[in-house]
Amino acid sequence: MYGMGLGWIVFIFFIIYVVYLFNQKDIDAKSEKSAQDILDERYAKGEIQEEEYKRRSEELVKHH
Repeated sequence: MYGMGLGWIVFIFFIIYVVYLFNQKDIDAKSEKSAQDILDERYAKGEIQEEEYKRRSEELVKHH
């Protein structure tokens, strides 16, 4: 009788773990920034000048 209960507990933990892994992959995929996002951030922080920002933005558009 206790064996069946333990089996269900293990099964439930397995399902929770699988759901966790799928959710983690979705979170990782959403957290990746595009090249344009990175370029926008660098420009906003003042790391690059407007001319360089425009030139690189145009290059990104050409390659996509």
